[in-house]
Amino acid sequence: MIRVSVLGAGGRMGTEVVRALKDAQDMQTALLLGPDDDPSSINPSNTDVAVDFTSPDAVLRNTLTLIGQGVHSVIGTTGWTKERLDQVRQALDGHPGLSVFIAPNFAISAVLADRFAAMAARYFESAEVVELHHPDKVDAPSGTALGTASAIAEARRQAGMGPMPDATQQPDPSRGRVVDGVHVHAVRLRGLNAHEEVLMGNPGEQLTIRADSFERVSFMPGVLLAVRRAGSIPGLTVGLDHYLF
Repeated sequence: MIRVSVLGAGGRMGTEVVRALKDAQDMQTALLLGPDDDPSSINPSNTDVAVDFTSPDAVLRNTLTLIGQGVHSVIGTTGWTKERLDQVRQALDGHPGLSVFIAPNFAISAVLADRFAAMAARYFESAEVVELHHPDKVDAPSGTALGTASAIAEARRQAGMGPMPDATQQPDPSRGRVVDGVHVHAVRLRGLNAHEEVLMGNPGEQLTIRADSFERVSFMPGVLLAVRRAGSIPGLTVGLDHYLF
């Protein structure tokens, strides 16, 4: 049995993770931590893998604490920057064999949409990303959309493609955030859960790639897969695609 502790266990995603753990025959729930609980209570004597669905403000501190405790981490909390990821890599240098896994999105459909977008990017002059979420989401654009935009940009670079056509004369917020030359737009609307569209265009044709997660249960197969694979790739791993392809 894999002993799993959950940070942010009382939140929307944390609650769903706890429910999924109870249904998983090869896992058992260890500690359930809220925002006021000390993550250093998690250690190898009570936990094999810790799952973090807390907040961007707390996740780096939690991750560094768990590394110090020698516990594998599976993290779905967003808000990661290159500088933060570098801090995690530095901390892991002193703990060979330990793993930290971060996923911008645990939905299989979203991971596949990201892969399809990267495959198609070299064949289209234009590409933009639109992410749509419930209004309680605290960050924008989503980590998934930022990752998709980066994947599109990298595919275009590898194909030797130049900037996308755009006659807009003055930068305007209505054009969204520009990520490596790819425009990313964020929608926050009551009634939505988690959705992403990638729009690609050529003269006379358009390709739309869309992933929809209507309920948080859609993320649980990816979370459980990451828990089962914890430690299989030592160090820092970002993206569920590393476990799927």
